[in-house]
Amino acid sequence: MPTHGSITKAGKVRSQTPKIQGRERHSPTPRVSMRLKYKKRLMLKRKPGQNWEFVTS
Repeated sequence: MPTHGSITKAGKVRSQTPKIQGRERHSPTPRVSMRLKYKKRLMLKRKPGQNWEFVTS
């Protein structure tokens, strides 16, 4: 069974790409994060898991 590409060319593009530093990320303060959790859980009645679009009433 033929292979797609050769092993000798593996990683060629990644090694040629210039390195860019990622932006600095920080989590919100505890008060803000608790407020966001309150909105999601109690006001929007979201359940745990991936139910971003479909909210059961």
